[in-house]
Amino acid sequence: MHGTLDEGRFETLCRMRAESDLYFDSGDVIKTGNLGIPLKPEAAWPLLDRLHCTASVLGNRETHVLEKAFEAKIAGALHPILCGNLRKKDGTRPLNRSLLLAVEGVKVGVIGVMVPMVTERMATRAASAYLWDPPVQTAIELAGALRPSVDLLICLSHIGNRQDVELAERCQSIDVILGGHSHTVLNTPMKVGRTSICQGGSHNRYAGDYEWTDVSGLTGGLKPL
Repeated sequence: MHGTLDEGRFETLCRMRAESDLYFDSGDVIKTGNLGIPLKPEAAWPLLDRLHCTASVLGNRETHVLEKAFEAKIAGALHPILCGNLRKKDGTRPLNRSLLLAVEGVKVGVIGVMVPMVTERMATRAASAYLWDPPVQTAIELAGALRPSVDLLICLSHIGNRQDVELAERCQSIDVILGGHSHTVLNTPMKVGRTSICQGGSHNRYAGDYEWTDVSGLTGGLKPL
C-alpha cells in the first residue's frame, strides 16, 4: 500500500472484507520509507484493524536497523505481523514466525518471510540490532513444521516474485504464496507445481479476491481499487 490507503479504497476493501473469511497484507503497508522514522503512529495500522486484518508479513518499509525505530514503525498494529526470518542478535524473535487458524472446520497455517535487510555476511551487521536469515530456506523449514497439522498452508512473502517461484519449486507443501516486494501484477494466480502464487502490484491499485477448496485449489484474481 505504501501509505496510500484513502477513504475510497478503504470502502471498497470493506465491502470485499465483509464477504471474506480471511484478509492478509503482503508488506510495505506504511508510508515511512526504509530508513525513515515516523514521528507518530502510521495511519495504515488502525485502518487495517478496522478491516479485521487476519495477519500481515513485515515489509522493508516496516523495518529498521535500530530497535526503537523499528518499534515506532509497527506501533499501533493490532493484528499479527509475521516474519520468520527476522531475529535479534541474541537469537530472540521480535515477531511471530507462524500462525494457526481454524475457519469453518478448515485448519489453516500461515507463515511469513521477507527480503533480508542485514545478513551475517554484511559489514552493516555491526550497526544493526537485527539480522535476517535466508527467506526461502526459512520458509521451507517453517512449512515442513506446519504441514502435518493443517489443511491449507499459506505463505505471506515479501521477497519478490522471482523468489516466490523459487520457493514454490523447492517446497511443494505450500498451497498458496501471497507475495509482495517486486510490485508484480498477476491478474490470476500463477501455478508452480501444486502451489498458487499471487501478487497484487503496489500502491493500492488492486486487491486479490480468492477462493480455496481442497478439490479445486485456489481460484479468483485481482480486482481494481
